[in-house]
Amino acid sequence: MFDIAFSELILIALVALVVIGPERLPRLARTAGHLLGRLQRYVGDVKADINREIQLEELKKMQQEVEASARSFESSVTQDLSSMESELNKALAEPEPAEASPEPTSSEAASDSEPEEARTPIPQLELGFDSEQSAEKKNA
Repeated sequence: MFDIAFSELILIALVALVVIGPERLPRLARTAGHLLGRLQRYVGDVKADINREIQLEELKKMQQEVEASARSFESSVTQDLSSMESELNKALAEPEPAEASPEPTSSEAASDSEPEEARTPIPQLELGFDSEQSAEKKNA
């Protein structure tokens, strides 16, 4: 991090021992350790806050994109519905063509003129497979 070699750390410790003295050096080292711990926690908290803010900004962007796409979808659906409604109203407003004359067509006239016998179903042809059964019924 600071690119300090081990020999430089030993030199700093010797100077601190000479300047501060052997009685106060352990207390000073303990205090320095506590301060460094607080500094590390503070830096960690700041990093976490920055990461949360970045994620919050990303979520806000995503929310805006989703809202924009929802608005565009809603407008397209509304536009389609209004065009369909106008077409439907236009179709309903147009007068219908005149009904055909009530005279029956030629096929209807031909079917009406046929006798009642022609409309009855024709019995199926007997093939004689069950002639034994029919002979028994006739004899009985």
